[in-house]
Amino acid sequence: MNFYNNTHPYYCGIDLHARLLYICIIDQDGNTLVHKEISDDPQKLLTILEPYIGNIVVGVECMHCWYWVSDFCDDIGVDFILGHALYMKAIHGGKAKNDRIDSFKIAKLMRGGNFPLAYVYPKEMRATRDLIRRRMKIVRHGADLKGHITNTTSQYNLPPHRVTLKNSDARQLIQAHFCTSDPVVKRTVDLDMALIDFYQLELNKIERFIEQQALKHNPVHLTLLKTVNGIGRILALRLSMKLAISIVLHRFKSLHLTHV
Repeated sequence: MNFYNNTHPYYCGIDLHARLLYICIIDQDGNTLVHKEISDDPQKLLTILEPYIGNIVVGVECMHCWYWVSDFCDDIGVDFILGHALYMKAIHGGKAKNDRIDSFKIAKLMRGGNFPLAYVYPKEMRATRDLIRRRMKIVRHGADLKGHITNTTSQYNLPPHRVTLKNSDARQLIQAHFCTSDPVVKRTVDLDMALIDFYQLELNKIERFIEQQALKHNPVHLTLLKTVNGIGRILALRLSMKLAISIVLHRFKSLHLTHV
């Protein structure tokens, strides 16, 4: 776990919410200079931070709405750090917990060199990473639907099917498999099939779109990853979005040199 150890004249801890920010600014001696709640208005945040620009670092705990605060700090020239939510247990360990206390604790963690760092993903590729994560949720739900069809076959003691539901032809065979079943059961399976068909169509479009974005980001990384045994198209896309890409490419280079 990496901790933020840089020193600054001032430290700003923000307890971040979707529509509210509770801000605490302390100095090197631990004196509280600002401790107040504001709305999610960049202009209000600028008014508070403006006297300290160039001498302050802003820290927030990693949650879904940190993007705009990071970009805002970058625009006004203020250092920004992101706290690893899993390791910021010091915030949750006290008997009393509220936004005011949390913002103060975040500022104190930064000042004391105990602020656990999370990776601030580059702005230009954040949306693509989020789209990859969204794709994964859809893929998992599709797998659940396929599992439900298999379970339904067992539930009504029908002959087991020997087809792979990934293929559209196989899915049509499964629908025929239930044609003599209870109409409600057949309708349930038809619903699963309709969702699987729709997911398959949209996932193909999304994967092509993500690949185009990855190629724009760094075409060399994606091309090299695809040449590694065991790394297919989708895994290559996921790895190309991760910070660990440099490690993977280093290993690939070592393996390549070994076999030359």
